[in-house]
Amino acid sequence: MTSFSSDGVRIAYDDIAPPGATKTILLVHGFASNRNEGWKRTGWYAAFERRGFRVIALDQRGHGESDKLYEPQAYERERMAADVLSLMDHLGVERCDLFGYSMGTRTALEAAVAAPDRVSHLILGGVGETLLEPSPVVTGEPMAEAMLAEDPASIGDAMLRSFRQFADEQGEDRKALAAVTRVRNMPFNPDALAALPMPVLVVAGQGDTLAGDPQGLARVFPKGHAVTVPGCDHFGAIPHALTKAAVFDFLDGLLDEDFPAFE
Repeated sequence: MTSFSSDGVRIAYDDIAPPGATKTILLVHGFASNRNEGWKRTGWYAAFERRGFRVIALDQRGHGESDKLYEPQAYERERMAADVLSLMDHLGVERCDLFGYSMGTRTALEAAVAAPDRVSHLILGGVGETLLEPSPVVTGEPMAEAMLAEDPASIGDAMLRSFRQFADEQGEDRKALAAVTRVRNMPFNPDALAALPMPVLVVAGQGDTLAGDPQGLARVFPKGHAVTVPGCDHFGAIPHALTKAAVFDFLDGLLDEDFPAFE
């Protein structure tokens, strides 16, 4: 395992550069996932390497092989984004493409807002217009409770049960994941998003009820593009061939502002 210290927190990462690589992409996985499950197993490492990309991917704090912390404030969005920018500094990467999925999208977007000159292209996966909506009012802490439940069968909500099952399958530290869900971040400032200068792709599965319509979010960005992948929910979109096609079309400059969603 390769790691570095980001403000005292040990962050594990991969840095894979095929011979002659001329482009660099940094990958940020989602909640309860890790760099191996989110990107390597789903074929993204190999897909980027075939296209001559240097691939960098980290385990976000609280996940995978990175340090586990148990106070919610350790997972504030600004701190997660600072880990991404610190990794770039550690590796001497001044500017690169940045791709986040689900929770990793929020980390990537925060990093882009903090340092827009360091992001060439921004890819936001597994999110859509719900990112701009106020957080729903809920009773208790359902995701944290799902992570800490002694018996997964006792979790009544199907989506919560899916995340718990996914965390168990990855052998993640559920106490740390519960802390991640308890952090209270401020909503993104639409004016800050509207000021981002880089091209932005928003891509989500057609059946992703967590994300909502990608077009609703893409409209916020001056150079925003949206793609909806048919037949996919939140978990199914990331390994899908059409998601890969959309990402590479975007990076190749083949999408324009009026590019339609996949039918």
